[in-house]
Formats: sequence, C-alpha cells, structure tokens
Amino acid sequence: MSFERFHEQRAAVITALGELRHAGQEIGTVSLAQRVEDDVIKRLEGDRFHLVVVGEFNHGKSTFVNALLGRTVLPAGVTPTTAVIHHLVHAEDPEARIVYNDQRVEPIAVEALRTWAVGDETAHLDLAAIKYIEIGYPSKLLEERVVLVDTPGVNDLSLQRADITYSYIPRSDAVIFLLDAGQLLKESERVFLLEKLIGKSRDKIVFVINKSDIWSADEREEALAYVRRELGKLVKDPVLFPISAQYALAERPDSGMPELTAYLGEFLANERGRIMLDHALAEGLAVAGLLDQGLEAKRLSLQMSAEELERKIAILKREADGQLQGLDQRRATIREEVSAIKAWAHRDLDRFVDDVSRQLPAIIDKADADELRKHLAAFLESTFREWAQSETQEIGKALEQLAERIIALVKEDAREAADKLGKALSLKPPAVDVDTFAYDVGIFALFTIGIGTMFSSLLLGGLLTLAAPLLALYVRDRVELETRKRAKESAPQALRDAAAQIGPKLDEMIDAFATELDAWVVKTSHEMYRGMLEVLTSARAEREHRQINDARSLSSFENDARLLGDVRSKLETMRAELWGGQRPESVPARS
Repeated sequence: MSFERFHEQRAAVITALGELRHAGQEIGTVSLAQRVEDDVIKRLEGDRFHLVVVGEFNHGKSTFVNALLGRTVLPAGVTPTTAVIHHLVHAEDPEARIVYNDQRVEPIAVEALRTWAVGDETAHLDLAAIKYIEIGYPSKLLEERVVLVDTPGVNDLSLQRADITYSYIPRSDAVIFLLDAGQLLKESERVFLLEKLIGKSRDKIVFVINKSDIWSADEREEALAYVRRELGKLVKDPVLFPISAQYALAERPDSGMPELTAYLGEFLANERGRIMLDHALAEGLAVAGLLDQGLEAKRLSLQMSAEELERKIAILKREADGQLQGLDQRRATIREEVSAIKAWAHRDLDRFVDDVSRQLPAIIDKADADELRKHLAAFLESTFREWAQSETQEIGKALEQLAERIIALVKEDAREAADKLGKALSLKPPAVDVDTFAYDVGIFALFTIGIGTMFSSLLLGGLLTLAAPLLALYVRDRVELETRKRAKESAPQALRDAAAQIGPKLDEMIDAFATELDAWVVKTSHEMYRGMLEVLTSARAEREHRQINDARSLSSFENDARLLGDVRSKLETMRAELWGGQRPESVPARS
C-alpha cells in the first residue's frame, strides 16, 4: 500500500464512520454518535506517522534530513550539535516554535535556528526546559502526514536525553539509523543497538549508510556485504539502504534517496497505516453492534404503551444506578492498588539511595583524584540507570497486571449488565466488547512491546532525564576540586537530591496511568445503559410531542435499520479488504 492508497482508504473509512455517526443520531443514541466522532473519527483525522532519525555525530545527519525533505531546511551543524529534539511537520510556509516541558509554546524565526549550533554565544536558552523545537516546512514527505523526529547524536544520549531511547523510539512508527560509509558500524553503535533499543523496536529500524559516494564499485560491494553480515548479528533481517545525501540535494539520480523514500512510504502506509485503519474500523463495528441493540429497543418501544415505556425507563434507571455501585468498587480497587505500588516504589528508592551511599566511601577511598574526576560521574549514572531499569520494569509489570484484573472485572460486570438489560427490555442480551483499554493508551507501541513495557519505558525515560542534571552537577563541576572527605559528603547528597526529584515524578507518571484506567472504567461502565436510555427517552419525547404515528414510526424504524445495515456491511467489507484475509496475529480481530 502506498501513501496515496492509504489516504484514499483513510478518506473512505472516515466517510463510512460519518455515516455510522449519522445512524446513531437517527436511532437516538447521541452518546454513541458522539463516541464515533470524538474517539474514532477525530483520532483518525489527527493520527500521524512518526519517523525518528538517530545517528552519531559527524555522520552528515543534518544534510541527510535536508535530503530526505528534498531541500535545505536545517543548517548544517544544528542537528548533531545540540541536545534539542526537532519535530519537522508540514506547513505551507516555513515556521518554527519552541515547545517547553511545561507546555508553553514560543514562536521563533526559522533563521534563529542557526544560533543553536555548539559554540554559538548568541544562544542563551535553557535547553533543559525545552521539550522539542517544531519546524514547519513545505515538503512532499511531511505532507503525507509524517512527523520527522530528528534527534541528537546517539553517542551523546546521556541520562539527560534518555527520553529518546525510552520514549520516542518505542512509540515511533519507523526509525532511521544513520551510519557513515567512512566508519562503518562503530563499537558505540553496536552497543546502542544491543543495549538501548527495547525488544521489537529493532524490527522497525531502517539502516541508512550515508556518504556512500566515497566508495568505488568494488568497495561498495565489499562494504555492503560486511554491514549486512554484522548487522545480522544484532537485528533479524536488517533493512539497508546506501545513499548520498549530497548527491540527493544535487538531484543526482544515483543518490539512492528515491529507493529509500519509496520504501519508507510503503512501510509506513502498509505496516503502520493498515493498523491505524483497522483500529478505526474495529471501533466502528463495535459501535454498530451497540446500535443494533439500540435499534431493537426502539422497535420494541414503538409497540409499548406510554405506561409500559415509562416503566421500562424506570427499570433501566434503577439498573444503571446499581451499576454505579459496582463502578465505585472498581475505581476504589484502582486507587488502593496504585497507592500500594507507589508506596513500595518509594521504599525501593529510599533503599537504593541508602545502599549506594554506604558503598561510596569505600569506592572513593580506593580512587585517586584523577579517577574520581573521570569515573565517579559514570559510576553514579550507571548505578542509577541499572536500578531505574529494574524498578520501572517492576512498576510496569504491576500496572499491567492491575489493568488486566480491572478489565476482567469490568467484563464480568458488563456481562451481568447485558443480561439484566436484555431481561428488562425483552431483548437478546447485548454483545459485550469492552477490552479496548489497550487501544486507548497507544495502539502502535502496544502492538510491538505491550502495555507494561511501554509504560516502564516511558517512566524510565522520565526518571533518567530528571535525575541526570542532579547527578552530573556534583561530579562534573566540583569533584576535581574537592577533597575525599568532601566527596564522601557530596556524592550521597547528589543521590538524595536526585531521589527528592524522582519520588514526585514516580507518583505523577503512575497516577497518569491510573487516571487513564479509571477514565476507561467509567466510560465502559456507563456506555451500555446510557445508549438504551437515550433510545427510550427519545421515543418517549416523540410520543409526548405527538411527532409519530404507527405508520410513520414503522417507516422510520425500517429506514434506520436499512441505514445501519448498509453502514455495517460497508465497514465489514473495508476491514476484510484491508488485510486481504491475512490479518497479522499481532492485530486483534475485534469485530
């Protein structure tokens, strides 16, 4: 599937979902119609492909990014010489803005980007406070709904830039790993691939060898064979493209860039775009199932007397109120278990600081001043990284297990509610399809690494980024000037200062996950009764205003049934054609 084909299918899916929304409005289920609009259509309209570029310094990364966009956008030296992430998005005219960690946005002149080069004394911005710089530019690639995420050099991915490894890469749709034809696959690059990339994040890497124009024909063949062999030891079936960014900017046909961009288009549209569309279609079919039940309730309401209709509405309201009691229990469970997770995480953090602080005096006594200056920073950072990796994995696992338990309980609640609803309205119990939490928290990352791993990766990136400046402050600025006695006091203090910042960050991110889960529980618990009540109260309102008669009501019902049937058939056909009967096992068949 090409980008063009993806956009055609996406437009067709949005049109069909719009028809589904209209069907919901006609049947009287306003909340379900709004769900289609807010949770499916708007999300599909806003979705973007995220393409992350990583590579070491001096590999021509800024020139490569310019070549990928088809023109010079970034000045040479900007990308590899700062610790600031760049988001490049499509815009009709060049524009740029700074996005800060506190969500503030500050427009800047595109020309000002040149002041971000290393050594430029005109740049006085607090880089640590900046989340990323967004650059808008007219580009064919970006126009395809691609966000190009340009990162600092991976050989400078200290703790302060841990969010690149643990957040951007796992959540990306594809990763371009840039190699240099003049120094193929350095040891630092091997270490990054082995130690920094998480699980199946390796499966979406496209390896690009820049500066391939320096090779002769014989050297090219030998070099490519070597890289394929060595990468094969690190990544299964590596995808490799030799290119010359300079040739591409000069519009030479032998640059290798057309082959790369064609592959990226096919990969993003085919591998990632289909998952995006499948999710929207699955959500649409789930809503169609609920609308079927609402339509049947509408049909029955037309056969009821006003008194019987009023009695049914009263029954549903009582059942809905009873459902709220179960909802309160589920929400209380989330709060209690999240509080327990935060409590043991804080105990683990305190224990870690105490243990390392006890070890530091002996370590400092064994080292001379030069060794302290060179290695104490690395020791503190690596020790903290090891603890944080282990701890966040445990936290992620605990939260994933909590989510699984809550989903199972909500499923049980939903089945009981469906039975009661069916009896109250003399209907076949509505189908239960509530396992949508995974979709809500991030579809692409979850298909590749799972809820627990995704959350632990995000948490780890946040903790490492927060701790880095505090751990580095003591070591890099003062250690060579301090006595051993002072070092024994200051190093533990640096750990305690970092822990004081990390504790609230742990709470913040765990609470954010709990908030997502709580919101999902509330939405799911309310949805079934709300739709049916809307149908019946709509029917009551029509009766009260004398807007229907038997013939008109029957005709209206038949039209609604035909409309919904047509939309359901269209969604089912689209989903079947999307995969051609070959849906991957990693994509759930939620229909």
